[in-house]
Amino acid sequence: MTHPSFAASQTITQMVNSHSVQDSSISNIPAWEQGAAFYVLIMLTGALIGPILAPDQVENTALRLFWLPSYAVTVGLCLLRWRDLVRVWPAAMLVALMALLAFASRYWSIDPETTQRRFIALSVNSAFAVYLGARYRGAALPRLLAMAGLWMGGLSVLFVLFLPHIGVHHGVNDGLWRGIWYEKNQMGLVMVACAVGAASWLAAGSDRPKLAISTLVLCSGLALATASKTSLVCLMLGVGVVTALAVMRRGGPVLGIIAVWCGVVVAGVGWWIWTTDSAAILALLGKDPTLTGRTEIWEAVAKACAQHPALGYGYNAFWGKESVPANWIRHSTGWDVPSAHHGWLDILLELGWTGAIFTGAVTALTGLIHVVRAGRSGKTEGWWSLAHLGIFVLLSLSESVVMTAQNLPWVLCLAALARAFDPTEASVTEPASPPNLPS
Repeated sequence: MTHPSFAASQTITQMVNSHSVQDSSISNIPAWEQGAAFYVLIMLTGALIGPILAPDQVENTALRLFWLPSYAVTVGLCLLRWRDLVRVWPAAMLVALMALLAFASRYWSIDPETTQRRFIALSVNSAFAVYLGARYRGAALPRLLAMAGLWMGGLSVLFVLFLPHIGVHHGVNDGLWRGIWYEKNQMGLVMVACAVGAASWLAAGSDRPKLAISTLVLCSGLALATASKTSLVCLMLGVGVVTALAVMRRGGPVLGIIAVWCGVVVAGVGWWIWTTDSAAILALLGKDPTLTGRTEIWEAVAKACAQHPALGYGYNAFWGKESVPANWIRHSTGWDVPSAHHGWLDILLELGWTGAIFTGAVTALTGLIHVVRAGRSGKTEGWWSLAHLGIFVLLSLSESVVMTAQNLPWVLCLAALARAFDPTEASVTEPASPPNLPS
C-alpha cells in the first residue's frame, strides 16, 4: 500500500521536475550559521533536554540554565545579521510591540516575577524568529526544517527501538511513540512542521528530491505513529495546501479557478456537516463531544476572562500553581488544568482583548500578504508560509500556541511574518537556475 505522504511527494516532484527554482540565499549562509540555527530550532521543539531534566514537565533551574546557550546564540546571530533584521523592520516593529505589551503586563500581573521571566524568553525567541524569516529566504527555511526533521526523526526511531522507556509511552497512551519528547502530541506536531517543510522544499525545486521525499515519508510516518488526531489533521492540511498550490500552478488559470471553486464547495459542505452533526464527526475521529474535557475548561475560562476583559491577568501569569483564579477553574473542572487548551483564550486570559485583537490582526495581515504573493514569491518557498499559517490557525483552536515564549509553531508564525514584510521576497518572480544546496 502506497504511503499517502509518498504519493503527495511524487505529485509535488512531478510539478517541479521541469523547472527548478533557485534559492538565492542558502548557498551564501555558512555551514556554522546553519548549524547554529539548527541548534536553536531543536531547543524550541523541547527535544531531549526536557524529558531528561524535567520528566514531570515542571520548569526548574537546571532546565532554565540549558536555555542560556540558546539565548546567547540567538543574540549573536541577530547582531551578526542585523542588516537582515533591518530589511524587515515593519515585522520587527510588530514583534517588538507584542513583546512590549507582555512586558507592560507585569504592572498588573497577578504573578509579576513569572511575567518578567517569561518576557525575556519571549523576546529572545521572537528575535530568533525574525532572524529566521529574514535570513533564510526562499526555499532555505523549508529546507532547514526538513533537515531538522530528518535528524530528530531518525533519533526518535533509535530511542523507540533501543531506549523504549523514553521513546514509547507507558501507562497512559501505552505503546504510542513519543520519540525524544515529553509526550506524543509534541512529537506529532514537530514532525508535522518538518514534513510540511520537506513538502515545500520539494515544491520549490529541490536538487535532492530523494532526500526531501525520504524526510517527508519519515516525518509523516512518525506523526501517524503518535495516533494524534490533531497531528493527522494538521499534516493533511499542510501537505495538502502545498500540493494543491503546486497543482494549480502547473495547470494554469483554468485549473486554478476550478480548484478554488471545488475548495469553496468542499469547505461549505464540510461546515454544513459540522454544524448539523459535529458529534458524529468527533466520534469518527475518536473524540468525545467535549473534546476531552476542553469545552468545560473553555466555559470556565470565559468566566475568568470576564473579570479582566481589557488587559487580562498578566503574561504567562494565570496558570501558576498558586493562582487563585486558575485553581478555581481546576476545582470547577475536577482536574489539574495546565492551560486553556485554546491559544486565543489563553491570550485573553493573559493580555485581555487588547492582546488578542492585536495578535489576531498581525496573524491575519501575515496571511493576507502571503495569499497576495502566492503566485510570485510563494513558489520560491514552496508555499511554506501559507501552509504553516493554516496549520497554526487550526492548531490555535485546541492548543495554547499563540504568543508563547518557547514554542516552535509560534516562532515559525513570526518567521512567516518576517517573510511577509521582506521587500526582496515581494519582488521575486521565478529565477531560472537550479539550487545548489550544501549537504
